[in-house]
Amino acid sequence: MSDVTTSPTSEATKKPVMPDEVVTNAFTKIISVPGLEGSIALVTLDNGYDHTKPSTFGPAGLARFDAALDEAFAADPVAIAVTGKPFIFAVGADLNGVPNIKTKDEALQIGQLGHKVFRRLRESNIPTFAFINGAALGGGLEVGLHSHYRTVADNAAALGLPEAFLGLVPGWGGTQLLPNIVGASTAVTVIIENSLNQNRTLKPQQAVDLGIVDAMFGGADFIEQSLAWAVRVLNGDVVPNRPEIDRGKAWDDAIARAKGIVAGKTGNFAPGPVAAVELLELAKSTDITDSASLDKAFAAEDEALSTLLVKDELRAGLYAFDLTQKRAKRPAGAPDKSLARKITGVGIVGAGLMASQLALLFVRQLKVPVILTDIDQERIDKGVGYVHGEIDKLLGKKRLSPDAANRLKALVSGSIDKAAFAKTDFVIEAVFENLDVKKKVFAEVEEFVSAETILATNTSSLSITKMAADLKHPERVVGFHFFNPVAVLPLLEVVKGEKTDDVTLATAFATAKTLKKSAVLSADLPGFVFNRLVTRASNEIIGAIDEGTPFDVADGAVGELGMPMSPLTLLALVGPAVALHTAETLAEAYPDRFKDSPGFRALVEAKKPGVWTYGPDGQVVDPEVAALWPQGDSPSTAEQVLDRTRNAIADEIRIMLDEGVVAAPEDIDLCLLLGGGFGFWNGGITPYLDRSGASEAATGQRFLAPGVASV
Repeated sequence: MSDVTTSPTSEATKKPVMPDEVVTNAFTKIISVPGLEGSIALVTLDNGYDHTKPSTFGPAGLARFDAALDEAFAADPVAIAVTGKPFIFAVGADLNGVPNIKTKDEALQIGQLGHKVFRRLRESNIPTFAFINGAALGGGLEVGLHSHYRTVADNAAALGLPEAFLGLVPGWGGTQLLPNIVGASTAVTVIIENSLNQNRTLKPQQAVDLGIVDAMFGGADFIEQSLAWAVRVLNGDVVPNRPEIDRGKAWDDAIARAKGIVAGKTGNFAPGPVAAVELLELAKSTDITDSASLDKAFAAEDEALSTLLVKDELRAGLYAFDLTQKRAKRPAGAPDKSLARKITGVGIVGAGLMASQLALLFVRQLKVPVILTDIDQERIDKGVGYVHGEIDKLLGKKRLSPDAANRLKALVSGSIDKAAFAKTDFVIEAVFENLDVKKKVFAEVEEFVSAETILATNTSSLSITKMAADLKHPERVVGFHFFNPVAVLPLLEVVKGEKTDDVTLATAFATAKTLKKSAVLSADLPGFVFNRLVTRASNEIIGAIDEGTPFDVADGAVGELGMPMSPLTLLALVGPAVALHTAETLAEAYPDRFKDSPGFRALVEAKKPGVWTYGPDGQVVDPEVAALWPQGDSPSTAEQVLDRTRNAIADEIRIMLDEGVVAAPEDIDLCLLLGGGFGFWNGGITPYLDRSGASEAATGQRFLAPGVASV
């Protein structure tokens, strides 16, 4: 290959509209390729940083891409190809610039500019290629969709259209092009289902299998192989498959599935996913080979994008994303990480389901010996068997090699004698939620372990200080509260007891990071963060039911809060007895705010699994629950239940901040986002409480300054 020209952009494109934009340059090279008459114009997107700062598109970056395409077309090549810097193709819009967008007109210009530049690739008379050499998300993947042909490197980190996750839509062609390239069902999977399932992305082979890209090549010589493949396409030796798109029932079924996913995941309270489904529905009538049809389709994307960009829900979503990507990695209040001790062996007291899940997590991430104990050998064997079985499942899915699986299984053992913990340096208990039981467990363990072994408790609400009070070394006791299911929920509440020292805390935070969990520091007060807030909310729902509000009205009233499931559904998942125990702990500590419910207590005493039962008529109140739950004659409307619940949450958050349970409102939001999957479009909860007026109604002030998570 030989370079004919190398040039960035014209002077006219050097004035950024967004003052803080990290500008992605676009460099055009005209190259000759063996076997091809004529040359290929290769445009490389590169913001000048390494792969840790991916290339994005702001107004200036789009203008520079546009200028690079001017140069490419002017060279009269036989093909134009776009690629990225090492390991990165492009990852979409420059979201850091969103706070600078104040009006819908400004937002509209961003959408229109992206369409103007990208569609040059689609409507080109010269064949266009996207050589996706690395991560391609959002607008980056949309560059590929506008291109006529697409290749991908087998080591590309991730591909996808995650906009709905953030509260946007793929607004530079994605909603119209993807379903018309691969079909509506696949488009729904990528744009809706993956986005709303913890922002799942595609691996390169998946993108090939779905038809999103045409060919995959090794990363080492990816550009060379892609160019050689392009020559074969241009010479007619390769004709990529272009399936016929079903615009009948299959499309309608896909849209119905999309609507079901959005309703189930967001209750239709998140504007972004709702708008994305509407655009996918519109795409059924879009002809991506016709310029006039694209004009109409892209105008609809522009309208949706410009509306969403100036909504508070988007700003809350970006705030939430920032918390989970940045604050979660630098926990407020964590001691210097240099104080942390190395963990070489782990003991787990208990061998039930929670303890077994913990054992699996510790052995997979720490790769050190893990020992379970319990009251009899049968329970221990069951716990060890669970861990071994889960490792075998990972082996079956080819997520572990046979050697790795065997090594992990060999690290997990059980013993009825706590003396087996002698060589451990981190012991966590996961036994029954009773203070006396936990104190006894730690007293027994302390007899066998060194003075430096960390004693961690998975308690969800009990006092760490009281648990450690009678020990010889209370300074090494720390709360280490996981959320269920352990493998799925990333939050870990690290709780500092009265005497917990910095070495213990530093070790807890370091261990959390190794376990790939996001830790938030909590003071040692009942319920800590997540359970205290959720219990306060549930207390209002149950209180309304006690007063006479129908179960379905009270349960369905608070969808706006962004909880991943309704309060009574969550109650059944957690287990009524566990929820009652937490409620009792909080009622004992704060009797003015947490009230006893005779109906809830009766449900637990009757050992009912929950309020609802399911049959031909769908979800209905279990008749036995209705009979045992006394109700008054003062029902509330759904609006009244919502109002009292969000005011109660705002009140509790203000009290928690005043008590110093966490460092800032951001940590409250982080706990709700990571511990319970609260909606990104609400920013967790405090941006929503500010937006709805509940913060000021309940406490007289906002939690966040205007503009932090709002327009």
